[in-house]
Amino acid sequence: MPNLQTLFATAQTIAVVGCSPKPSRTSHQIARYLQQVGYRMIPVHPKATEILGAACYPTVSAIPADVQVDIVNVFRQSAYTAGVVRDVIARRDATGQAPTIWTQLGVSSPEARAMAEEAGLPYVHERCIMVDHRMLT
Repeated sequence: MPNLQTLFATAQTIAVVGCSPKPSRTSHQIARYLQQVGYRMIPVHPKATEILGAACYPTVSAIPADVQVDIVNVFRQSAYTAGVVRDVIARRDATGQAPTIWTQLGVSSPEARAMAEEAGLPYVHERCIMVDHRMLT
């Protein structure tokens, strides 16, 4: 696992996979928090075009190649996490960017973790990015 204080200090852009357009959802609230503390938040949702004033993309690999993504925060169900990691790897192969993959509490996939580690992508497992950010910064 990467050093979280260093990660928070150096990251500028966080893609939130599974970001909900509904303000009552946890993913939406955490995405808003990330914006409020100064990160560029990129929502990833297959049906939305904009969330919290930011352009939304259907997949991580659909984010324009000239946009540096430092952290991919995963709010999808565990069964979909390996697919998200595959998508991040595809984007990495196309752009050269190797973001940290961060799975939220309750999102656990040994397959996804193994794929990320084999691909050399830092992996943070089952932690709340907002809670950790508040504690460490």
